[in-house]
Amino acid sequence: MSENQQLVETHQPQKKPRSRGRGRDKQSVASEKNNPEWSLDQFPVPEQPGKVRFHDLELPIVVMRAIADLGFQYASPIQAQSLPFTLRGHDVVGKAQTGTGKTAAFLITIIEDLLKNPVAEDQRYAGEARTLIIAPTRELVMQIAEDARALTKYTDLKVHTLVGGMDYDKQRRHLHENLCDILVATPGRLLDFCGSGYVYLDQVEVLVIDEADRMLDMGFIPQVRRIVRQVPDKEHRQTLFFSATFTPEVENLVQQWTFNPTSIDIEPEQVATDSVTQKIYITETRTKLNLLLSILRSDAVENAIVFANRRDQCRRLQERLAKAGFACGLLSGEVAQNKRVKTLDDFKSGRIKVLVATDVAGRGIHIDGISHVINFTLPEEPEDYVHRIGRTGRAGKMGTSISFACEDDAFLLEPIEKMLGKKLDCERPPQDL
Repeated sequence: MSENQQLVETHQPQKKPRSRGRGRDKQSVASEKNNPEWSLDQFPVPEQPGKVRFHDLELPIVVMRAIADLGFQYASPIQAQSLPFTLRGHDVVGKAQTGTGKTAAFLITIIEDLLKNPVAEDQRYAGEARTLIIAPTRELVMQIAEDARALTKYTDLKVHTLVGGMDYDKQRRHLHENLCDILVATPGRLLDFCGSGYVYLDQVEVLVIDEADRMLDMGFIPQVRRIVRQVPDKEHRQTLFFSATFTPEVENLVQQWTFNPTSIDIEPEQVATDSVTQKIYITETRTKLNLLLSILRSDAVENAIVFANRRDQCRRLQERLAKAGFACGLLSGEVAQNKRVKTLDDFKSGRIKVLVATDVAGRGIHIDGISHVINFTLPEEPEDYVHRIGRTGRAGKMGTSISFACEDDAFLLEPIEKMLGKKLDCERPPQDL
């Protein structure tokens, strides 16, 4: 990031003023009634040097109970570095990959703000969002909303999602039937609802822009600009901005959309961890399919995600794997959203053993227990390599990534190694494969 984006904290500014008054409402009362029997004594976490406990952040008891249910004890690096600032209302710009814990970092901030600054129901309207999270893909929106519901399970806060490819009227009914505390949306569908008068953004208190670089790549920034113009000015909202990479274009967005931000930089090495065994197999284009079939048939593979760069490649791969007898699903932009949701559910439950996915669809996959990630084609962007292998080796388990390097794409290895800061050993596939 550029020097003018770095904020050196020499004092602690006051929390920014909000745009409207607050009153104690039914939400906070109900939250207390829902949790009379639980206390922090039931969630002991010992202090450890160099680690930040969630106990140390003075979070509401209902949030701590949800954190205890999820098994979180110590904050990840991005959580430990960002939460002391975001919980005081500061803007934060985070350079972080998927898998670093950034989703929980901004959700905890949002939930804490909503609980400590309640609004009486008679001062609110249907479709009026108090907090807004914008993400580039439907899968990522659904995953963020799932995490939000897990963290708000002991509150009365309402989480809504707006994504294309799913029932418009159903989403509209949900907005009409329940107040909107946390709104998670893709840019296009959100603008549809704003244009139709079903969603109002003029009372948004916290704005989260997630995976800004991916939205830039996908051409969504003009839509995001239209959305940002509908929320309160940056001096009267809190903005949390996350991106895996910071190009000059992304840095320009930071300057436009954030107010005196604190910058957090989490290096990708913390995602490509020792919990993932990385293998690079030197092969030929014509033999890659047979090699893939042999790997998937080995006893070591409990389940796997196979990545390819293009939709047509993924479609052909899924068809060939299905013909070979594998229970196999496809995740790409050309698959209808309801079918993609069912495919993910089938993969989580074990009814499907193999997923074939593009990078955009793969970013929404946050499932523990995936044993293998296979790069049928090496990604053209080094950051996507880290995103891909981050699907395995999660939740304290070991995982394996296998990448095929053939005459067509072996040149892509060097930028991946440069980003990782280490050499990746290349080998011929074992004879038994």
